[in-house]
Amino acid sequence: MFRPSNHLLNKEIKEKKFKNLLSTITFFLFLPALIIIFWLFVKGYSALSWDFLLMDPIQGMTAGGIFPTIVGTFWLVIISVLVACPMGVIAAIYLSEYAKDNKLTRVIRLAILNLAGVPSIVHALFGLGAFVLFMKMGTSILAASLTLAVMNLPVIITSTLESLKAVPHSYREASWNVGASKLQTIRYIVLPNSLPGILTGVVFSVGRSAGETAAILFTGVAFYLPFLPKSVFDQCMALSMHLFTISTQVVGVPDAYPFATALVLILLILSVNSIAVGLRSYFRMKRKW
Repeated sequence: MFRPSNHLLNKEIKEKKFKNLLSTITFFLFLPALIIIFWLFVKGYSALSWDFLLMDPIQGMTAGGIFPTIVGTFWLVIISVLVACPMGVIAAIYLSEYAKDNKLTRVIRLAILNLAGVPSIVHALFGLGAFVLFMKMGTSILAASLTLAVMNLPVIITSTLESLKAVPHSYREASWNVGASKLQTIRYIVLPNSLPGILTGVVFSVGRSAGETAAILFTGVAFYLPFLPKSVFDQCMALSMHLFTISTQVVGVPDAYPFATALVLILLILSVNSIAVGLRSYFRMKRKW
């Protein structure tokens, strides 16, 4: 009985073509990552085994496994995230909810954005001077983790700021109108509704911390250690540093070892990111708008 007009048909055709174009672009952007993972799997599959994952490196790191590097990477990532997340979220809450919009706060926001683009080697030198030498922490897991935390702070602050701004102001007004204080509004209304965006910054920080080499090179990661770290004041090995070492510094390493190490590093990052993305999706579904 009712037929769509030619204008509506043309509009639907254009929208379908545009959607197909975006899908194609997304696929080709994702394709290199799939190719890299597949290539690493093909080249490193022969070295992957439980012994490779659970043994220490032996014979000058030309045999054995990568277990100490996995443990050290978890130490660095967990401590850096535990330090950077609370500080970054608190700083973002202050800038978004309490600080006045004046020249000083605009300069601070600009400085945070600029810090996000500082090369990691600069953060490494800062960590060496501030934590290793000035605070006398020595080359340790704590010094390396704090360096990573400083490096990740701008990303967490920026993502949290954008998430807090995305919460409709009417939510705050409704909370205030029923007698809630500003702190209660932030705790029970603003933060729960901004969790997906906050987790986005945390996900990026986890991946960057796990794959970083320069920032930990001078501050806490050792070339080789025959023991696992017992406290945050010990040194440790890390997957990223170990991959660089066996790829460029050690003679006689089997060809499959560097590829297998890189594959393990990528899969660990993907696993942690998948958990965080799942949590982000869960909180996004609970969001009220």
